[in-house]
Amino acid sequence: MEGHRTMEPHTQLTRAIRTDRAIIMGDPARVDKVAACMENVREWAFNREYKSVLGTYRGKRILAMSTGIGAPSAGIAVEEMHNVGIRYVIRVGSAGAMQHDIAFGELVIAEGVVRDDGLSRRYVPETYPAVPAYSLMHLAHRYAPKAHYGIVRSHDGFYTDDNAKVEAYWHSKGILADDMESGILMVIGRQRRMETLSILNNVVLYQGDLAAGVNDLVNEEGAVQQGERDSIVAALSILSDAGLE
Repeated sequence: MEGHRTMEPHTQLTRAIRTDRAIIMGDPARVDKVAACMENVREWAFNREYKSVLGTYRGKRILAMSTGIGAPSAGIAVEEMHNVGIRYVIRVGSAGAMQHDIAFGELVIAEGVVRDDGLSRRYVPETYPAVPAYSLMHLAHRYAPKAHYGIVRSHDGFYTDDNAKVEAYWHSKGILADDMESGILMVIGRQRRMETLSILNNVVLYQGDLAAGVNDLVNEEGAVQQGERDSIVAALSILSDAGLE
């Protein structure tokens, strides 16, 4: 790790990263997969759940950093990235499908997010929308034309007693997928004048087995592995073009 002066306390980022664009994901192990797609990669820091590297993609310097699970840790990451000059942020994460026609490894790109987490309500009222930046969404249609586009839901946990009932309700409202971080990313992004986007890889079929889907991703087996790579390449491509149009 390089850098000096003001170091962010959780991510250990400083302005010495010298970039305004970042790709984020929950799992620290996925940082290595992003790094494999970039050039001139160098490690920056690994503190708590926040593992970070810097690299270049199509000539653009990009930060890749993990955020851990859920809105609180992701929110810290986004705030600290803002403090060191990050302007464009794309999340590449896993999600569970909420509709039957979304297969393993297919991408879901959030046009908006149901804010069913607790932290985002501390920033703005529930009536405030969580939406991505139009500029990044426009590029997403270029680099991921076959993705499912629509509304997703961000929540705080998998094991609540009424989880099946809650999912059935949102399924009936046309929600495409569930994750845990997209809502807070977009809310903080709007508050801090950052441009954000969320590209999700489906790892669980609707009404399918959560453990089987997540284990498939962890073990790098099947369609979810390809979906993970597709989401990473799409995000890096979008970030390489961000701000040019």
